[in-house]
Amino acid sequence: MSTIIGRKREIEELERFYQSDRPEFVAVYGRRRVGKTFLIKQALKDKFAFQHTGVSPVDQEDEKNRMKTQLESFYYSMLNHGLEGFKQPKSWMEAFFQLTQLLQKLDNGQRMVIFIDELPWMDTPRSRFLPAFESFWNGWCNGRDNVMLVVCGSATSWMLSNLSRSRGGLYGRVTDEIKLSPFTLKECEEYFEHENIELSRYDIVQSHMVFGGIPYYLSYFRKGYSFEKNTDMILFGNKPRLKDEFNRLFRAIFTNAEDCKKIIRQLAKRNYGFTREEIASATGLPLGGGLSDTLTALAESDFIMRYTPYGKGTGEYYKLIDNFCLFWLKYVEPNQEDATFINDNFSSDVMKGWRGVAFEQVCWQHIQQIRHALEIGGVKSSISAWNIKGDETKVGAQIDMLIIRDDNIVNLCEMKFSGSPYSIDKEEEAKMLYRVELLKESLAAKQKVHLTLITTYGLVQGKHSGKVQKVVTCDDLFV
Repeated sequence: MSTIIGRKREIEELERFYQSDRPEFVAVYGRRRVGKTFLIKQALKDKFAFQHTGVSPVDQEDEKNRMKTQLESFYYSMLNHGLEGFKQPKSWMEAFFQLTQLLQKLDNGQRMVIFIDELPWMDTPRSRFLPAFESFWNGWCNGRDNVMLVVCGSATSWMLSNLSRSRGGLYGRVTDEIKLSPFTLKECEEYFEHENIELSRYDIVQSHMVFGGIPYYLSYFRKGYSFEKNTDMILFGNKPRLKDEFNRLFRAIFTNAEDCKKIIRQLAKRNYGFTREEIASATGLPLGGGLSDTLTALAESDFIMRYTPYGKGTGEYYKLIDNFCLFWLKYVEPNQEDATFINDNFSSDVMKGWRGVAFEQVCWQHIQQIRHALEIGGVKSSISAWNIKGDETKVGAQIDMLIIRDDNIVNLCEMKFSGSPYSIDKEEEAKMLYRVELLKESLAAKQKVHLTLITTYGLVQGKHSGKVQKVVTCDDLFV
């Protein structure tokens, strides 16, 4: 077996269900390129009785022939596994009947793993795929103790709606669901070490700020190159490795890809996000159920998050959390032809603003590590952001992370990405203390604010650093 970085819990789950003595139906989902297929193929290597991958809709411009293409591909997969005596099916009901005939022929009493990858791609419009798939599980698989059906999909919303939350024939049928998340910083470090790619933790954080811990993107890194050189090679120039990735990413997952991209482009404009009403107004998308469904699909696929900012009551905001999309829209799209863009600009002011925002994103994605560093793992807490508008009497403020704890402590987190230990001057100290005082006005008397600095190499102790209660470093994020 090839080495799998991380994924220990997921591998144990797959192995446990493989060893089961009853029929199992396992659904694996997660963001596209996160490594779902690789995990399944490595964890269950050489154990497949049948495997098939749906055909990507990205290159299928003719919608009328999509069902035909999917059926044709499925038929060829069955032929490759030994199907004989059947013509190409004309419907999914016929296709799954043929699959049951093949599997009965292959059944020798041992565990039979059936792996169908990118299942949502197979459910084309008006194809009646789902009823046939339901019949396959309920009518054949579910009655055989040696069957393990594993399905996989990047269209997370489809997977959840039609499998986990199904109200039809698959209601309660999924025996386990595995959500695969991007690599943490520690897992990125383990990956680069395994590939003999020498990068400092500072550069690994930067790689996460650009590529979001997505294994497929990291697989294009080459040893002997700097972070800057690798990023230029992968994203910039005439023939970058990921030339049209942003567009392909959404077309492969969402049937309304253009609407999704409109929302992502809007959310990229403001770090703390927008309300549903603001999104509708800015994008021109109708403020109705369709927009709600699209926002839910984007959130379930881990491109955006829904949260209620501190002090806003029930007002929900939507915030872009996909690092790759943020970087693509900010820098790749307008500069892709510049083959040395990163190398020429990464230490300049051109990218300074993005670097601060992107580091904040990485911190949001490593909340557990921050809680561990603050030694509050056993304290119940909630995470939020806070934005207060200024008026004639006071200046507004934005706080990108609050950790509101049940022990009456509120960590006001200042996140600073720096190439050296961070130094607080008189002006910066005044800004921080002003935010603390603003926050205190909204808290109960028993609550105390702890000014918390999250930065790469720690804090320079000086005359303006004394009010900082806790410092979380880059190394803490790698725990």
